Amino acid sequence: MRQFTLGLLATAFVALVGCVTINVYFPEAAAQKAADQFIGNVLDDSGVAPAAKDPKPVLRPAARPASGQQPSASLLDLIIPTATAADVPDVRVQTPATEAIRERMKNRFRGNLKGYFDQGAVGFTADGMVAVRDASQLPLADRAQVAAVVADENRDRAALYREVASANGHPEWESRIRTTFASGWIERSPPGWYYQDASGAWKRR
Repeated sequence: MRQFTLGLLATAFVALVGCVTINVYFPEAAAQKAADQFIGNVLDDSGVAPAAKDPKPVLRPAARPASGQQPSASLLDLIIPTATAADVPDVRVQTPATEAIRERMKNRFRGNLKGYFDQGAVGFTADGMVAVRDASQLPLADRAQVAAVVADENRDRAALYREVASANGHPEWESRIRTTFASGWIERSPPGWYYQDASGAWKRR
């Protein structure tokens, strides 16, 4: 019975370690930093005035134990520091493929895409893409072209997220990269631009 109990505890411990490893495996902070740099370069160089970012929440230090008391420790307290002790890796975004995509995106924003956003004809989606919101906001001459521009933009966006994941040796990160970029595009968009929330509803910055 004792051996069975020890074996069960060992199995639970291994499973817990595996769960923690999965949770900290994707370097979210580094990915967000890399995404912000890429997005800022595209929009700033395209003449798009960035939105003012909301102030970051203040992180208050945890309360210290009273004098003479030892801080409590749990199994997670012992595991998580070990899992996160290594330096957070940088997320590589700059490759020949992403540089080519970046230039195409800049040219697209400098051309018609910025105007489409300004007029409310298109907006950012919750999955990091661009969608036609209301083509009636555009002159008749531009309505046929907007769909083609959006299709070209989304082709590059899909290639970008796939390339970033592959360049970092983790193709399975593609969906996480996409989500990270999606929030970055929306946060950097100027007032008046449209975006979709998680439910697909259009909102205005």
